[in-house]
This record gives sequence, structure tokens and C-alpha cells, in this order.
Amino acid sequence: LLAVSVGDGAPTGNYGYTNSGYSVYEEENERLTESLRTKVSAIKSLSIEIGTEVKNQNKMLSEMDNDFDSAGGILGATMGRLRTLSRGSQSKLLCYMMLFSLFVFFVIYWIIKLR
Repeated sequence: LLAVSVGDGAPTGNYGYTNSGYSVYEEENERLTESLRTKVSAIKSLSIEIGTEVKNQNKMLSEMDNDFDSAGGILGATMGRLRTLSRGSQSKLLCYMMLFSLFVFFVIYWIIKLR
């Protein structure tokens, strides 16, 4: 090991880095590097979790799209039946509408009566 002496006669060692505060900067740099490494690791794990959540959400959206398509098919079939019903005799349609209205009226009356 090489020891260098400064004007006051004290050996500095490491080419004067110890006395100049270089080791303090190096220790601070190591501490900041470790802090940065920890933060990068946390961000990496967070981004992986976000990616997993996005995949799950996309899967759920795809399933919902399929459900809405099937509901649309059912609604289309119902509308077709309604068109067929409306093409039939108008007296039947009027009778069905009156029965439905009467049923709804009694249901509402029953709900209000229970309160």
C-alpha cells in the first residue's frame, strides 16, 4: 500500500481520497444506488401486477361482450315475437295489454298496501 504524506506530515493513503471526503461521497453514492435499486424493484413488481390486472380485466370484458351478444340475440328473438304478435288480430293484442296493465296495477297496489 502506498502512503502519501501531505504538507502536515500525516499519511493520507489511497492518494488523498480519504482526507478529501471522496469516501464520504462514495458511501453516499452507494446508499443512493441501493435506494434507487429498491425503488426500481418496487416499480417493476407494481408494473407486473398492473399487467396481470389488465389481462384479467380484458378477459372479463371479453366475457361481458359475449354475454351482451347473447342478450342481444334473445332481445332480437323477443322483438320478432312481438312483431308477430302485433301482426295478429288487434283484439288479442288489446286484451293482452289490458291484462298486463291490470296485473301491474295490482302489483303496485299490493306493494303500497304492505308499507
